[in-house]
Amino acid sequence: MNANMASLLSVLCVVLAVMNSAAKIAAREFKVGGDSGWHEPAPNDTAFYNQWASTNRFQVGDSLVFEYQNDSVVNVERWEYFHCDSNNPIGAFDDGNSTVILGSPGMFYFISGTEDQCQKGEKLMVEVMSPRSLPSQAFSPLPLSHSHASRVSDSMLLSFSFFFCFLLLLTVVN
Repeated sequence: MNANMASLLSVLCVVLAVMNSAAKIAAREFKVGGDSGWHEPAPNDTAFYNQWASTNRFQVGDSLVFEYQNDSVVNVERWEYFHCDSNNPIGAFDDGNSTVILGSPGMFYFISGTEDQCQKGEKLMVEVMSPRSLPSQAFSPLPLSHSHASRVSDSMLLSFSFFFCFLLLLTVVN
């Protein structure tokens, strides 16, 4: 009986590991601007961020990582985006390393908190697509976050799953 239970628990552990791996693969993290990060673009390259965005496909659950120095990131509505107006932000970040979780399908707009830099092209518009496997109504919007601490990390979930399986195996073996 113990051997059967141990086999069942082993299968359960493998299933949990596969589920955790699939969740990690499903959500991706994008460093805004690639290696250069979030900064004022060159004078002849004011469309830099939107060109960067056009080379990526963003889906619900993905994250945008803004890395910057002496700057800020402001999440705004469409009108504010086109007018570089940061007076009524959805979210504002100035810690130098900000993560925004794309929690719902639709358009997201980001600008520099410095109006002059926004006017010079430091702004980003991304379209977030619904995941292919689940209907969009299944997702509620996730709050904006400026750190990884607000989400339970995938590695933490995986560690917990293995710890739980290990405890179950110890119980069955003894």
